[in-house]
Amino acid sequence: MSEPQKPQKSQKPQKSPKAQKSQEPSIPRYGDASLADLPHSLLASLGVDAPNRLQLAPADRVCLFVVDGLGAELLRAHADRAPFLAAATASTLTAGFPATTVTSLCSLGTGMPPGEHGMLGLMLAVPGAGHLFNCLRWTLPGGAFMDPAEWQPAETVFQRAAAAGIYTAYVAPAEFRGSGLTEAVYRGVSYLAAESVDERVERVRAAMVEPRAHVTVYYGDLDAMGHMTGWGSKEWLDQLEIVDRMAERLAADLPPGSALYVTADHGMVNATERVNAETHPALSQGVAMLGGEARARHVYAEPGAAGQVLDAWRESLGGKAWVVSRQEAIDSGWFGPRVRQEWVERIGDVVAVPHSALAITAPAAHPIEALFTGYHGSMTTAEQHVPLVEVSTR
Repeated sequence: MSEPQKPQKSQKPQKSPKAQKSQEPSIPRYGDASLADLPHSLLASLGVDAPNRLQLAPADRVCLFVVDGLGAELLRAHADRAPFLAAATASTLTAGFPATTVTSLCSLGTGMPPGEHGMLGLMLAVPGAGHLFNCLRWTLPGGAFMDPAEWQPAETVFQRAAAAGIYTAYVAPAEFRGSGLTEAVYRGVSYLAAESVDERVERVRAAMVEPRAHVTVYYGDLDAMGHMTGWGSKEWLDQLEIVDRMAERLAADLPPGSALYVTADHGMVNATERVNAETHPALSQGVAMLGGEARARHVYAEPGAAGQVLDAWRESLGGKAWVVSRQEAIDSGWFGPRVRQEWVERIGDVVAVPHSALAITAPAAHPIEALFTGYHGSMTTAEQHVPLVEVSTR
């Protein structure tokens, strides 16, 4: 959730899994096995009247451990560095599109696909305003304020749980308390600030003594290291070991009748090629604003130029990215079964999604992102597939 600082030099990062080479998008399995289906199943397991599409067993208390950037394929590739998670019962979910933190956390917070909750990417156009909104940092040009309840008005699963008499808590670093994203995604939850792994484990342990509890704990350093040094690097593997030990400790502290679920918001690929969309003649002509991020670009065209921009991006990125119009992305179900009419213009006139190891960068606007090694956002299985690990004391 936090954005890392300038990347550091490291050993040569590993190439992404072979699934990255697929020429067909891994469209999220909304309504079947996506992150948006997990919150309802968790509520159902706690006795709330909700669809239990993942068929989770009943429990008195659940703990959801969200590890930023822990893709299922990445975990399988390094199971030796995460023996606890590798040995536990696990299935695979799809993240949702785009496979990025703001979108996935909102799906986990609302139980809705992106097309319903409206958090359709990292950098989105504010319809009719002529500028972009950063949904992670929650910033607008000139320091203007965006009301979280206006941008994301849906009821959260935490509000619903609280109405059913379930204690809800969110354990994460203090810097995220009260942020716009937190208020949009975690409305109704008790925020328990904790910095170190030890503090987070202790906060969870204390919260899980409640008779009925739904506790979420977040860890973001694996994703940050993946951006800086690449997934599979020594530094990334060190973080994976920390995640594995933290999961083991959370499981060891579970009270009787409880369940721990470990999942992620997205996976990751390591970029081996970059294109500068700000200076590339074919990619910059007719473009009014460049939103999204390097692996899931929302391209907003100047008035009357949408068709020209679509043709130019398709020709320039042919064989390396799926490039579609806004309507094609909606009709193909990329954002879910439907997109609410209020959110349609948040989507780019053109949506460009690399399936090769390409990053579509904007160095002038986002210089640090342009230097990343690891990226996410696309519909490759390396980015879409996330684990759902279960440990139970039921």
